[in-house]
Amino acid sequence: MGSTPYNSPDRFAVANKEGAPRVWLHRYACLVAFSTLLLIAAGGMVTSTGSGLSVPDWPNTYGENLFLFPPSKWVGGIFYEHGHRLIASAVGMLTIGLAVWIHRTEERRWMRRLGWIALCVVIAQGILGGMTVKFNLPTWISVFHACLAQSFFCITLSIAVFTSRLWMNRGSRTTMEPDGRLRAVALCLVAVVFLQLFLGALMRHTHSGLAVPDFPLAYGRLIPGLTESDIADYNHQRAFNYLHVETALPEVTREQVLVHMIHRAGAVLVILAVLAAMIVVLSRRVGGLFRRPVYLMAILVAGQIAMGAWTVLSGRTPWIATGHVAIGALLLGVSVTFALRVFGLTRVVPCRLDAAAPNHAIRGMAA
Repeated sequence: MGSTPYNSPDRFAVANKEGAPRVWLHRYACLVAFSTLLLIAAGGMVTSTGSGLSVPDWPNTYGENLFLFPPSKWVGGIFYEHGHRLIASAVGMLTIGLAVWIHRTEERRWMRRLGWIALCVVIAQGILGGMTVKFNLPTWISVFHACLAQSFFCITLSIAVFTSRLWMNRGSRTTMEPDGRLRAVALCLVAVVFLQLFLGALMRHTHSGLAVPDFPLAYGRLIPGLTESDIADYNHQRAFNYLHVETALPEVTREQVLVHMIHRAGAVLVILAVLAAMIVVLSRRVGGLFRRPVYLMAILVAGQIAMGAWTVLSGRTPWIATGHVAIGALLLGVSVTFALRVFGLTRVVPCRLDAAAPNHAIRGMAA
């Protein structure tokens, strides 16, 4: 029996048949990814409740060991901040296990490197979390902390995809993609969603979430003015509660209004990117592996817009704002999964319009 060439698309399928499928490694990677999503939600709750400095020391908790801090003292903001640290510690330990497991069982060198990269990122994330406490919640460190969390989520989700049976057997399921439009829209989608999450983190950590407290308009306009007189008028409305919120709102700056409106503009870009992905996918003869993620992204975008509006109109209720953060992370995760499928399960096939060209290749060019 001949051997399978190294560059053959069936190489991974053959390797998967010869050895037992790494089902438990895949499931463990899924657990790490889910735990990371839970950690992002917990971090969102810390920010939404303003609990970032409820525990003013790090890595201890009020001078006590993190894991021995008594539950009887988990009150107020301490509950959210201390709980966030415990979940982060659990994710860190799970990531150590993931990196070691991948290193001991994976034959793919790049996968072993990815496992160690995940571990380095989660360590950096923990250090950044400590720095936010040590330096009294500096804006850019806090924003970078939030964005690195999203990046780590993407890495763990990618590991889950790379260890799945679908990916390991992708040589037998490769579909034809005569041009790069699907790949371009997939990359654009990931970039736009990540940019929007960055803007959301910037908005949260600059306290700009209620800089514009009405929706879908902004102080009664489609686009609010940013002159000194406009800002003074907005602060007058906020001070005397003309906006019909439960309590008078603190003064707002021009920069806060600008950050808030840029985030709203980013939401429009995300909608357009998802619509573009739907148009490209539906216009081409692709299977459910590509259609389902796009449908799910459309649902998540609708939910994200609704949660964003509810966050503003509710006066930034913590659990609503946290749900908005979690759905944003899910949207990023699905967009990354979609992109990995597009790049891993499709290939550009040069088609020749001659008598020797297979019929299916000609149909692929016409699609």
